[in-house]
Amino acid sequence: MLVELRNYVLERGRVSLRDLVWHFQVEPEAMRGMLEHWMRKGKIQREASCPPCGSGCCNCASELTEFYLWCG
Repeated sequence: MLVELRNYVLERGRVSLRDLVWHFQVEPEAMRGMLEHWMRKGKIQREASCPPCGSGCCNCASELTEFYLWCG
């Protein structure tokens, strides 16, 4: 599944945790653990900023505001 995750993020470039959880049918904490594997290798990084929804409040649920980028 780690290779599938890598390929999914690589193909899209930027993906939300919500999308990953839905696509792979796993719990958010399990997905964060798999993402951590690729972050340690320097292939994926978590986007630090709030998504560009327009409000700038950053009060959305974490599944909506966590985005991951391919940087490998």
